[in-house]
Amino acid sequence: MSKTNFLVKRIKNISNFINNLLEKNLNKLNSKNLSYLFKNNKIILTFVALFVVFVSYLLSPTFYNQIDISKQLKNELQGKFDLKFQFSKNIKYNLFPRPHFIITDSKIFDNKKELSKISKLKIYISFDNLFSIKDTKIRNVILENANFNINAKNFNFFLRLLDKNYKSGNLIIKDSNVFFKHLENEVLFISKIFKMEYFYEPKELKNIVYSENEIFNIPFSIESFFSEDKNKFFSLINLALMKLEIENELSFESDQKTGRSQLIFNKLKRIVEYKIEKDSFNFHFFDKTDQPNVTYKGKFNFKPFYANLEGNLNEINLNHMFGSNAIIAQLLKTEIFNNKNIDFKLNINANSIYNNSNFKNINLNSKIQEGLIDTDNTKFEWRGIANFELLESLIFVRDGELVLDGKLKINIKDHNKIYKFLLTPKNYRNQIKQVDFNFTYNFDKKIAELTDIKIDNKINHEINKILNNVILKKDDLQNKIYFKNLLNEAIKSYFG
Repeated sequence: MSKTNFLVKRIKNISNFINNLLEKNLNKLNSKNLSYLFKNNKIILTFVALFVVFVSYLLSPTFYNQIDISKQLKNELQGKFDLKFQFSKNIKYNLFPRPHFIITDSKIFDNKKELSKISKLKIYISFDNLFSIKDTKIRNVILENANFNINAKNFNFFLRLLDKNYKSGNLIIKDSNVFFKHLENEVLFISKIFKMEYFYEPKELKNIVYSENEIFNIPFSIESFFSEDKNKFFSLINLALMKLEIENELSFESDQKTGRSQLIFNKLKRIVEYKIEKDSFNFHFFDKTDQPNVTYKGKFNFKPFYANLEGNLNEINLNHMFGSNAIIAQLLKTEIFNNKNIDFKLNINANSIYNNSNFKNINLNSKIQEGLIDTDNTKFEWRGIANFELLESLIFVRDGELVLDGKLKINIKDHNKIYKFLLTPKNYRNQIKQVDFNFTYNFDKKIAELTDIKIDNKINHEINKILNNVILKKDDLQNKIYFKNLLNEAIKSYFG
């Protein structure tokens, strides 16, 4: 159906409505109500006439030339957001709930390179002067099911959008994805945008962006805005699943950008101070008040990319790192670190392990090089009786589960104290100096497979059978009893 026939049909429907109304009233005409009916029909006819004119006015954009309206909308978007849009030929006009155009399969270009593909673009326009294409003014703009490609050259794209004019309308992004890519176009990780809205807050006289997102299966929300002089950038990040809030302040007052973040986790507050330079990011994480011994220092270098993190703390909580819902475990499962361009080193020293007083003097080492993740040379002590060291280790994902594979070397300093702790019968308490074995540990299932167990460089097949499959319990007390029984069984088999 042509647009002209569509408008004619609308006018005919209105005309039929008026005729039916007049017919009903004319059947009731008599000398007493003639004057009354005339007055009422005059009001009704005036109202209908105004309604027809108003609807005709709203429908006038349907007669716009597709090329002309496409050019005008592109110019308006360019002026409003400083972005170059490319439209498909399919531009539709909808009247309800407000006048707007719908464009499918459009694109955004930034510096002549494609930045985003948009499945559906909705452009709401002003009611003012709809008869003129040149006077068409954009109000709200909604991007639905868009895919954004972000890399080191355009990483500030969403930040730049915050510095536009939203007094006349908002920018909304819904049900979209952000692909963070290496410059070689390799995807590093993906963030989902459920809803992101840029708007002007008249009471505070500033632009604000509020976004609900998800990254590595972890949902979060973020609210951000610039200071009045545009020299500072503030943001509040809320990770409800992890009970973590991050209040951030970034200063642009010098060539060297500096920032300060306050992390609030389970009522504990931590501070992060950082500096952003041209090719690097340096930070210092600490808590001066509650835990002054807790501190981390690190550096990320971008060209070429490498990073190192060093930390000192009283106790380390491994559940926060490798628990099933921990952010580090989720990051490892995405396998984004299995990239030959990433060079990362981690070294954390801790006095003890959270909720486990048996382990002391932990030195956690890890590195990512050539796409491989290992924890070689990680060391810790057990009750001052034995020293543990990880060798030839590798962290990887198998069937969607996080796995650590490697060798464990145990140097025993006092075998008598070990037997005393295990309550081993005295006739089995022979001297042991060193234990070596290969292992595979599944973080999700909490199962360890031990193989090639050597005691003082000798392999015992019976011990290998007994200790081959170790299944950890959720309860620490159950684990202690379980381990004691299992190790005593192995000792009896070895010395029996």
